Amino acid sequence: MSSDVTDQERVESRARHLLPEERAAGSDDPQAQASAILADSDRREADPNAAPDTVLERRTSEETVTPIEPPD
Repeated sequence: MSSDVTDQERVESRARHLLPEERAAGSDDPQAQASAILADSDRREADPNAAPDTVLERRTSEETVTPIEPPD
């Protein structure tokens, strides 16, 4: 998140850009819904163990891809 973006701007942006399934389900209060979604996201980002059924891996491509050796 950019330090120039306030929490309120994040909430307003998230409320305007609902996912298709969120739009289909509808919401009585898109602002409150967006605020809750962002709070949960921030909590999970700060603590990878916040969601026990998920694993957040932070690796670089060098750690995940086997380099291809040039032919002999």
